[in-house]
Amino acid sequence: MVDQLSPVQLSIMSNRLDSVCRDMTNTMLLTARSSVLGIARDFSVSIVTSDDEVLAAAEGFPIHVWGSNLQTASMRKNHPEFKEGDAYLHNDPYDGNSHAADHTVLVPVFYEGEHFFTTAVKAHQADTGNSLPTTYMAQAADVYHEGSLIFPAVKVQEDYKDNEDIIRMCKRRIRIPDQWYGDYLAAIGAARIGERSLKKFVEKYGKETVRSFIKEWLDYSERRCIDAIKKLPKGRLEANQSHDPIEPWVPEGIPVNVKIDIDPDEATVTVDLRDNIDCIDAGLNLTEATSTMAAAHGVLACLGSDLPTNSGIMRRITVHLRENCIVGIPKFPHSCSVATTNLTDIIVNVTQSSFAELGEGEGYAHGNYCNSAAAGVASGNDWRRGGEAYINQMFLMGGGGPASSETDGMHYLFIPVTAGLMYRDSVEVDEQRFPILVRKMGLMEDSCGHGRRRGGQGTEVIMGPRKDPIHILHVCNGLESAPIGVRGGTGSRLGQNIRIDKEGKEHPYPAVMVCDLEEGELLLARDQGGGGYGPPAEREPERVLRDVENYVVSEETARSVYGVAIKGSRLDDNLAIDLEETEKLRSKMSV
Repeated sequence: MVDQLSPVQLSIMSNRLDSVCRDMTNTMLLTARSSVLGIARDFSVSIVTSDDEVLAAAEGFPIHVWGSNLQTASMRKNHPEFKEGDAYLHNDPYDGNSHAADHTVLVPVFYEGEHFFTTAVKAHQADTGNSLPTTYMAQAADVYHEGSLIFPAVKVQEDYKDNEDIIRMCKRRIRIPDQWYGDYLAAIGAARIGERSLKKFVEKYGKETVRSFIKEWLDYSERRCIDAIKKLPKGRLEANQSHDPIEPWVPEGIPVNVKIDIDPDEATVTVDLRDNIDCIDAGLNLTEATSTMAAAHGVLACLGSDLPTNSGIMRRITVHLRENCIVGIPKFPHSCSVATTNLTDIIVNVTQSSFAELGEGEGYAHGNYCNSAAAGVASGNDWRRGGEAYINQMFLMGGGGPASSETDGMHYLFIPVTAGLMYRDSVEVDEQRFPILVRKMGLMEDSCGHGRRRGGQGTEVIMGPRKDPIHILHVCNGLESAPIGVRGGTGSRLGQNIRIDKEGKEHPYPAVMVCDLEEGELLLARDQGGGGYGPPAEREPERVLRDVENYVVSEETARSVYGVAIKGSRLDDNLAIDLEETEKLRSKMSV
């Protein structure tokens, strides 16, 4: 029996696991074939214990990481005799995965014949064999219409060798087989890197010490979560937000209701998602993993940024779901193609903004949930490469982050479920790899929600084909509803997706977008800024001046919304605060 570990040793060992996750992450970044993985970084890695608890994740997306333990449980259930050298491919949305486009490689890690960990690498694929060239298929009436290959924890390696039957199946069905296979090798490589490092970890510290560490690290993390919850006021919160109409399935939109009970005495937070509509015959249904983790993400965001990322903190958060609910546990064969965005972003936003009702200093505003056309899945043929086919999800959008009581929102959040961890595509690399031309990319002035702390700015992208037509499929939100501000802060702009034809005429797209661009046509995509926190009139004039200097807000907005008069000129670089006029403006606002 090992004595209780010292705080120093606990810290050293936890940071060592964090380093293992980063090694796995770097392996993926450096070896992935597709742009969606190798540039945008739409993947996450984690280390899960032998009894299915997330132990470490470094910088993994919350929407990815918090379901990996459900997937390892599925692996153990379906393969009770798993052994060293095995690897499993898992993308089953009905048995723990996020959605079918997220191929997860699971590698059980053994030391001296004992199963200690499982490494998990979850990677969003450029294509998974859907009936249409997209991995976000809102049009899918069911999983059969969706068409994606489903792997319910299928053994893809045994004795460190590929199951060639599975490989051939994927290559035959997926549109760009070499691209998929390169990404598969990257994921396997990352998982095996983690396996090797974890074996050394156990070898260095010994089996008994590692067992003690796992227990103590999770218990410590739970105590940290308890301390954070006990600082909150007791409260029962209820809020709702609606997804844009989706023709023809939900022409009036999709309402999302969230109920939250905060009990600081018991140090628990309970989120109830059961009071929502049933699953629909379209691809927007969430999975158990994404429903749970979107709600948990919204809670955890309000508990502090320094909580460890492991299952210990999840012991104090309960999420109630019901079967056959659109934001719950899906009933087969309902499609969950869009389960990682859209409705999940709404749940995160509604949950974190509800906390602002508890009082000043609590909660966040809404972040951008317009997953704009600049994040669409583009496909076609490249005339520069003899008509070679291509497919890839672009990540050229930005998306403004939410304001908190203390900080302005970040300008490049992307969407709430990514927690600001996704990378934005390089324009130059995308133009090299695909026959597109990006005419404009920039932050939009006055696109953020205003407040004592403002939201991040939204982004505008204008792009089109160089020669051959481009086919873009996507499902958006935020074209009819915008992120809200809290505690006196304002909301942000609506998003927009517009095709500009050869004559310059604009053709707006609805939420479900099927876009075919010919040479000479352009796609204009505008995502949203984040909501503001607190009254704009309480923002320090010096901050407003900097915002005007940096084209975050206009001089008119500074005057009319913030009550700050600016004199001078941007062109002459001599902007300054007109103190006397500002005092007059703000005195009128306070009346």
